[in-house]
Amino acid sequence: MLPMKSLCRDCFRTGDDQPRRCPACGSMRVIRHEELSTLGMAHLDCDAFYASVEKRDRPELRDVPLIVGGGVRGVVTTCCYIARMSGVRSAMPMFKATRLCPQAVILKPDFQKYRTESKRIFSKVRDLTPLVQGLSLDEAWMDLSGTERLHGAPPAVTLARLQAEIEAEIGLTVSIGLAPNKFLAKIASDLDKPRGFSVIGAAEAVSFLAGKPVGIMPGVGPVMVASLEKAGYRTVGDIAVADLRDLADRFGQHGLHLHRLALGQDSRSVNPNEARKTISAETTFNEDLSATEALEDRLWPLCEKVARQLRAEGIAGRVAHLKLRRPDFQIVTRRRTLPVPTQTAKILFQVARELLAAEPRGTSYRLIGAGLSDFAPAEGAGADLFADDERRALRGETAVDALRARFGKGAVVTGRALRSEDRE
Repeated sequence: MLPMKSLCRDCFRTGDDQPRRCPACGSMRVIRHEELSTLGMAHLDCDAFYASVEKRDRPELRDVPLIVGGGVRGVVTTCCYIARMSGVRSAMPMFKATRLCPQAVILKPDFQKYRTESKRIFSKVRDLTPLVQGLSLDEAWMDLSGTERLHGAPPAVTLARLQAEIEAEIGLTVSIGLAPNKFLAKIASDLDKPRGFSVIGAAEAVSFLAGKPVGIMPGVGPVMVASLEKAGYRTVGDIAVADLRDLADRFGQHGLHLHRLALGQDSRSVNPNEARKTISAETTFNEDLSATEALEDRLWPLCEKVARQLRAEGIAGRVAHLKLRRPDFQIVTRRRTLPVPTQTAKILFQVARELLAAEPRGTSYRLIGAGLSDFAPAEGAGADLFADDERRALRGETAVDALRARFGKGAVVTGRALRSEDRE
């Protein structure tokens, strides 16, 4: 059998040719690539996920710019592609987003709904392969290598069918990147959004990456970008041809890792069991807060939210986190390792409250957040001499969970949560 070089995304016709238009159905949505039949690593990314869910559920919003995000002083969680045409981007301050796109409709995020839709999408993905590694609610890597016999087609065809099935049955669109490794697959999925399907092969990886800015590489944030550029490394190609000793002297093992990526090399496998690093929640205030009691009132519902999510996932966290953002946007983070893992708001709040108390009195903040990391199965969380407080708190909060599940979220509300709502 001749190797597949083209695939129609509408009728799934394959061929060893590379036509611009599908000979079978006339579609222009034809994938053409020399390595199409040999690649099995993919990255799936939902298109403007939260905004797309809202538009699907509210047809009247289909043709208008939509921003999903917080209040006046919050940030953009995500936005639709119409809003992006005005320059709006995720994580942008809301005041800037509304200035760029004043006609946009703004909705608060509904994460419960988004989690439900995420489960629907990725249950379909896991039906194709057990090798699925989620990155967030709306993206994941998957390895379909060796699944040709199971699905009766190469991974590229299976992925094209999956993409069409998600759109037809769930009403949401996804973009897919297909490549020889995780790094290239993630880059590929972002090349032709929305409804994209892009391929980066091993033979073209170095030349494809050469002119890209160093910021596209994983683990290279704004600070690292500045350090690389100061050292003369502005593009991925600069890192690819760099002297290894210089990279190692300046950036240690991370520099050597970036060199391998710049050559299109990534040996990481898809790990379905790789745990989430942190579960957290945060809120931005409409006005800066400095009073300890007011900050604590905002902290408590965040601890409740984090704890509920841990209990729902059956895990407990050993490291508690506090996040603060000052009016000048400088971020302060504090963390403490707990004697035993917790999945309760009470314990998380106690620790976060102590971390907050250690900060200078009278300092103003525009944001506060709480979180847990270093996860363990919940079954072992109480097996410790120091776990009596955790067990007592867990019994109470589990009972509250049951009441809320039966009678609604407002069935049980703490006094501190009420104070927090009054401050909104």
